[in-house]
Amino acid sequence: MASKKFDLEDRTLNFSKKVIDLVKKLSKNSVNFELISQVVRSAGSVGANYREANEALGKKDFYMRVRICRKEAKETKYWLELILHNNPEFKGIIDPLINESTEFIRMFSAMIKNSI
Repeated sequence: MASKKFDLEDRTLNFSKKVIDLVKKLSKNSVNFELISQVVRSAGSVGANYREANEALGKKDFYMRVRICRKEAKETKYWLELILHNNPEFKGIIDPLINESTEFIRMFSAMIKNSI
């Protein structure tokens, strides 16, 4: 079981790195500037909160931290969708990130359901 936790830690870290790599390629305009700021924060928060969940003080703490992970994954998906709207030429890079955030939402939802 521990290896799965660490695999997801690595997966969320790699996701955040891919988001950072994406935003480095976007044109620097007023709309992208705001979207970039938001998506980098929320994408990084998914993995950071998951690592905190792995160090939870108990079942209730784990449950709350995983709920935050899910919330941040949903927010990241939202910002990615807006970035795609403003930068449709990056669809091939953004769509897999949206899919990954959707998978995170599903995984965290399953963890929440199983921890109740």
